[in-house]
Amino acid sequence: MTKTQPISWQAEEYVVREHNAGWYFGLIIITAGLIALSVWLKWWTFLVLVVLSVITILISNLRPPRKIQYSLDNDGLKEGDRLHKFEDFKAFGILKEGNNFSAILIPKKRFGLSVKIYFPGDSGEAIVDALGARLPMEQVKLDFLDKIVNFLRI
Repeated sequence: MTKTQPISWQAEEYVVREHNAGWYFGLIIITAGLIALSVWLKWWTFLVLVVLSVITILISNLRPPRKIQYSLDNDGLKEGDRLHKFEDFKAFGILKEGNNFSAILIPKKRFGLSVKIYFPGDSGEAIVDALGARLPMEQVKLDFLDKIVNFLRI
């Protein structure tokens, strides 16, 4: 097992996407349409789901992202107070979304959750080297849900 030097950095928990008036207007139009459809078809559970979803989207867009302290060492990846052990992951991959870099840790378990961490470009080489010393690197790309989230800018 290769020993690596500990690396620490701080990054925001997610990428902030700007929303103009057109985005909010589109959200209102789509919400009104879905509410009208659910009332017309008497889908009351769907109505509640639409309202709660829009409230959640608005709250998450108005809340600024937290700064999270990350560190990589021989134990694994520490994300704040949480430790992700390397033995829980089979590989990692790097994504570049606009000007933002992220590493995605791919779980060994079929239904395990991947871990996505953002990092500054100037620390990227050291972070990739440290991850590469413990895990093989694989080609990763955005999945269908990530593409929808990026398209909707949420």
